[in-house]
Amino acid sequence: MRTQVAIIGAGPSGLLLGQLLHKAGIDNIIIERQSPDYVLGRIRAGILEQTTVDMLHEAGMGHRVQTEGVVHHSIELVFSGVRHAIDVHGLTHGKVVTAYGQTEVTRDLMDARSEAGLSTVYQAANVSVHDFDSQRPKVRYQKDGQDFELECDFIAGCDGFHGVCRASVPEGAITEYEKVYPFGWLGVLADVPPVSPHSIVYGNSERGFSLCSMRSLTRSRYYVQCPLDDKVEAWSDQRFWDELRSRLDPELAERIVTGPTLEKSIAPLRSFVAEPMRFGRMFLAGDAAHIVPPTGAKGLNLAASDVKYLSSAFIEFYAEKSAAGIDTYSQRALARIWKAERFSWWLTSLMHKFPDTGAFGQRMQEAELEYLVNSTAASTVLAENYVGLPLDLGR
Repeated sequence: MRTQVAIIGAGPSGLLLGQLLHKAGIDNIIIERQSPDYVLGRIRAGILEQTTVDMLHEAGMGHRVQTEGVVHHSIELVFSGVRHAIDVHGLTHGKVVTAYGQTEVTRDLMDARSEAGLSTVYQAANVSVHDFDSQRPKVRYQKDGQDFELECDFIAGCDGFHGVCRASVPEGAITEYEKVYPFGWLGVLADVPPVSPHSIVYGNSERGFSLCSMRSLTRSRYYVQCPLDDKVEAWSDQRFWDELRSRLDPELAERIVTGPTLEKSIAPLRSFVAEPMRFGRMFLAGDAAHIVPPTGAKGLNLAASDVKYLSSAFIEFYAEKSAAGIDTYSQRALARIWKAERFSWWLTSLMHKFPDTGAFGQRMQEAELEYLVNSTAASTVLAENYVGLPLDLGR
């Protein structure tokens, strides 16, 4: 078999890349080790920057996010028992974010790929990448007990943090940067109306961090900071709702609608970046190259910006016979990635209780938050990063 671009991974980054390449007339095949149901079953982020929404429209996928997504014009910060709104829309001259679940993005892209009759190999076993330092890269895998080899011009590694692509890079050719945080997030998904339907609420309290988010006007996503060694089984629904309320201001706590949880899990937090993101004719994108704490809602959006840079580079290569975009892909992507890493690290540091926070550290956080909500300049920095920095940072 042969294709122009072999895409490893059928998550949102791989599917979005495949859709953009298809729209440009570039042949591609996606290879995924899991089943479609497994891919759709992943519970992930749901806040989209405007650039990500624009890309979905560019890919012909904008209808549902336009009609079903919920636009957020502000974010709210709770500290010292008081809630403060930051007018993101006003501070960024009209930019917004949109609440639309990653599962829905994935479903839209999967449906479009299926309707177009494009090739996706699910439940591929023993996937491996070869000869990406040559002009004729190859991907090998097994399906239904048979061996397959796919020749291609390029390999796009969209296969996540634990994927085969980054792991196949020769030792010494890649540098990895990582910070592991000493706590996790206990998250729940529930079919209850969000406590704040048109904004996201971040809470800083002596009991730890909290976050009130949403997937739709009838489905909410809530989080509380917890120790890494906590067990989900120790958290009854009642315990979770009580703990969430204790970390919010009284008025908001009173408004929370509770109900049975559909999903409950504890996720660790880490920052991770791999440099570079190009190795011959193999390119990394999304979680294969970087992880951010979910505090800043940047994971899916960074993956989308990677895909924008990479799809543009491939289109330029095939349409104009120019390797300029390919040669600068890693540099351009990393310029935006590190700025998003900085924002996510800063917001995580500001909002969470660390083992060494103590009473003094808590008051320092509150003093910084007080300055943040009362300074137009500081609020603007937060708002600009929250809605997403421009895609042309690396130019």
